[in-house]
Amino acid sequence: MYSFAHRSDTEVIDEPFYAVYFIKTGIVHPGREEVLAHQSQKEEDVLQDLFSTHSKPFFFIKNMAHHLEVLNHFPFERCENIFLIRNPKQIIASYAQVIDLPVMRDIGIEYQYNLFEKLIASGKEPLVLDSGLLLENPEAVLTRLCDKLKIPFEKSMLNWPAGPKPYDGVWAPYWYANVHKSTGFEKQQTSERPLPDHLSTLYNEAKKYYEKLLPFALRP
Repeated sequence: MYSFAHRSDTEVIDEPFYAVYFIKTGIVHPGREEVLAHQSQKEEDVLQDLFSTHSKPFFFIKNMAHHLEVLNHFPFERCENIFLIRNPKQIIASYAQVIDLPVMRDIGIEYQYNLFEKLIASGKEPLVLDSGLLLENPEAVLTRLCDKLKIPFEKSMLNWPAGPKPYDGVWAPYWYANVHKSTGFEKQQTSERPLPDHLSTLYNEAKKYYEKLLPFALRP
């Protein structure tokens, strides 16, 4: 999201269905009340706003898989769909810093895989980015991504200022501490967090879906 926000031609939005997800699941995450107070809780209203007129030629929607999973419908056919995947060991270890017992829905990778297969079957060509491959050579991978999207690559996509951003969701104080320290695509020390023993079963299951998607990821 930060990368696309620093393009000259792109407007971004951060997780617009978070409040809808809370209402539909009843789940409790840090910042729940702030999210419910600042976002529409009706799926139809969010969709209407997302697909209205925007200030720039391109509109980047950062969605979480587990948010989309609970929707009645999302018009994927009207979008270019980019799947960002990451080694689930890193995702689970990260979630465990905020949520004691993350589950497969939190990780999102099973839904990502099922959605990827569904889009392929419908004739769409979803794109896959793996965070590890992206970090090997951000410019090369983003250039390939932009070529696939038929938009020009801009070097501004490689860097951003540290700190909070005006387009961050209101949940940022709970979740974005590390990304706010970043100024570009760089490996974070927190990516080496150990996986808690009690989450090894979840990791082993999530790893199966990750390994099915990884061969489709754009490479440097």
